[in-house]
Amino acid sequence: MELSLPLFLFWSKKLVSALILPPLLPLILVCVGLVLIRRRWRGGFPLAWLGFAVGALTVTPATVDLMLAPLEPAAPFRVADAGDAQAIVILGGGRMFGAPEYGGDTVSGATLERLRYGARLARETGLPILVSGGAPGGRIPEAVLMKATLEEDFHTPVSWTEESSLDTNQNARNSAALLKAAGIGRIVLVTHAFHMRRAQAEFSARGLTVFAAPTAWMGSRHSSEVLSLLPNPGSAHAGWFALHEWLGLLAHRLGQ
Repeated sequence: MELSLPLFLFWSKKLVSALILPPLLPLILVCVGLVLIRRRWRGGFPLAWLGFAVGALTVTPATVDLMLAPLEPAAPFRVADAGDAQAIVILGGGRMFGAPEYGGDTVSGATLERLRYGARLARETGLPILVSGGAPGGRIPEAVLMKATLEEDFHTPVSWTEESSLDTNQNARNSAALLKAAGIGRIVLVTHAFHMRRAQAEFSARGLTVFAAPTAWMGSRHSSEVLSLLPNPGSAHAGWFALHEWLGLLAHRLGQ
């Protein structure tokens, strides 16, 4: 695999993200704190407790909801709200590597959620679809996998595949170039609700009019059972994505 500059930057961002997001960040803080305690340094106890607090806050439903609330749109998309839209853009959300039942790579569950909703909107509106997602390391581009899933499993045609992007910024830049070449400036954008704020900002910055069509809300969807208020795998999953999005928004603002 040839390591180009874009690919180097992609993997560098992935490494930094892993270090500053759960579960590694809380573990690193606790471990460093314990080492300092052992060496009788005064900052050991506060650092260890900080690591514990960060870990707890990012897996507790109530605090995760607080992080998600400013990210996720309050209401779903309505077809009547985008009467003059010209195309639907569906962003990739990852892949399953080497899925044996499919004979190789296929779309992840997150991408499948986006594709399902995008296919539904295409049927309701009759708008053409663009799918966006590349492939680090020379694998099959995610957009190709998305197109196959839409056409083979949802019987929904795809008009454009954007196959080079490695992040949301590149999704927007590359997709905008394809769409503008086709005379399209108004789109319905499909992605997860937690990701919509950043994705909409990136596509709007490329001169497109964006109608947000979020799917798969993660916040404030808990049952009334007492156990659902306790830290659980679902809230840990949502907490990771919430922190990831806040970091992405910070990067977007710094890059402006």
